[in-house]
Amino acid sequence: MLKPTSGSATVGGYDVQRDTAKVKELIGVCPQETALYPYLTGLENVELFGNLYVMNKEALKKRCGILLKRMGLEWEAKRRVDKYSGGMKRRLSLILALIHDPEIAFLDEPTVAMDPQSRHAVWDFIKELKKEDKTIILTTHYMEEAEELCDRVGIIDHGKLIALGVPEDLVSKNNVRNLEEVFIKLTGRKIREEI
Repeated sequence: MLKPTSGSATVGGYDVQRDTAKVKELIGVCPQETALYPYLTGLENVELFGNLYVMNKEALKKRCGILLKRMGLEWEAKRRVDKYSGGMKRRLSLILALIHDPEIAFLDEPTVAMDPQSRHAVWDFIKELKKEDKTIILTTHYMEEAEELCDRVGIIDHGKLIALGVPEDLVSKNNVRNLEEVFIKLTGRKIREEI
């Protein structure tokens, strides 16, 4: 969305500046803040986003059914979104990001403020996507989520990548018990010192 000041970037082998339309076909984005139309039903939101991706009606109908059921929203699909709980809205946002079956999904804190059942349903769904050879880029502050779902973890502190690797290797290299301890060891020193 932003024009770069220098350098280049590719997604799936396509230049993000020259091949924007192709890149958009390949990716799905679930932002941290939900981008839903509150006066539409859940199903109407999903159909709208499917139509924006120019999906054919048959494929869209089938995909809607699969995703609404998978995210536990099939019985709520005809309710207006302004009547949804926060967790339901988060699950619906995930459906919108994946309606066109993208190869690469960017999920920005998809389980924030979710109850444990909803969070684990999303985790199971992400694991299924990985089995389908989908690439998932996940941002999270929940280190147990990163440990559970990620093949590779990058830790960013003050806008800089300070660690990158397989979760088990990061834990072993830092001589700690889990990723949360890695994160605490590598970041936030100033916060801890000020407390």
